[in-house]
Amino acid sequence: QVQLVESGGGLVQAGGSLRLSCAASGGTFSMYSMGWFRQAPGKEREFVARISRSGSNTYYADSVKGRFTISRDNAKTTVYLQMNSLKPEDTAVYYCAATSRITPLRTSTQVEYWGQGTQVTVSA
Repeated sequence: QVQLVESGGGLVQAGGSLRLSCAASGGTFSMYSMGWFRQAPGKEREFVARISRSGSNTYYADSVKGRFTISRDNAKTTVYLQMNSLKPEDTAVYYCAATSRITPLRTSTQVEYWGQGTQVTVSA
């Protein structure tokens, strides 16, 4: 059983930056592909970014490409999401996700473990 705990959310003005962290425990971290999803009020949870087990491959949703960067530190069993040039439409609860499946992480149905979520609010 893997436990994921996010931190780093908060309130920021448009154009600002935040760095989210997700600390994992209870499993072999390097065996899991990791990702970030987000859910805005009244909307479905959506994919944001993923990173491979080794950290060598990353993939982003078009809406965040060029602004967000996902990374991981397997020694610290932590995955990060650096968010720059934030926009009001980035406002959402951000969730850390883990999967041991081979298929690249892209949808909520592929996720085996979720964090509790951290709120990100971007003011105009």
